[in-house]
Amino acid sequence: MTNDSGTLDDDVLDRVACASLVDAMGRIHGHRAHILSLVSPAPRRLFGPVATMAYLPCRDDVPHADFGDLFTRAMLGRPAGTALVLSGGGYPDSSHGGGTKLSRLEHTGAAGVLTDGRLRDFDQLADYGFATWCRGEATRAGGETVMPFAANVAVEVGGVSVFPGDYLYADASGAVVIPNGSLERVVDEALKVEAEDAGFAREIAAEEGASVPKS
Repeated sequence: MTNDSGTLDDDVLDRVACASLVDAMGRIHGHRAHILSLVSPAPRRLFGPVATMAYLPCRDDVPHADFGDLFTRAMLGRPAGTALVLSGGGYPDSSHGGGTKLSRLEHTGAAGVLTDGRLRDFDQLADYGFATWCRGEATRAGGETVMPFAANVAVEVGGVSVFPGDYLYADASGAVVIPNGSLERVVDEALKVEAEDAGFAREIAAEEGASVPKS
């Protein structure tokens, strides 16, 4: 099911959706794994192993880390197809980056970026080859409210714990975080969910067809 890079083949991804993966996570794990209320400048599926950057509320007595330095630390040694996750840092309506800073993703072969904060420059982000998911577009820079602080640490995003090396799936319905060691089990279960739902749909169609009076 997985390819040489340890991720999923496209034909498998085409057979599951965020909802079935969330259902599968619920059958295998008991913790919350889904993230809601995400938008994109150019909606497309995002899937890949996770690298993280943690944001915190700004403090004037703490030196602010440079976004580029933390980005390099987060992505160093990561395979192509990595999904960068930025934590909101307590300010979901502040900008956590924009088209210029995030252009770095275009040069690393990353699958995309997800944050529970806002991002700037939707028109610019839409032109890139990677997927982008966030809370919405921002116009004002967020450097006075949030600051990038650490790379490749556990973060909280949308009420979900995200660890480096987890897998992230996001589409127009939301996102789900899958523990690294559970990827194949969760996807196998999601395929069962899809098959079960298809079977239920056929049963409903048969029942409804049988109940329609013939003219």
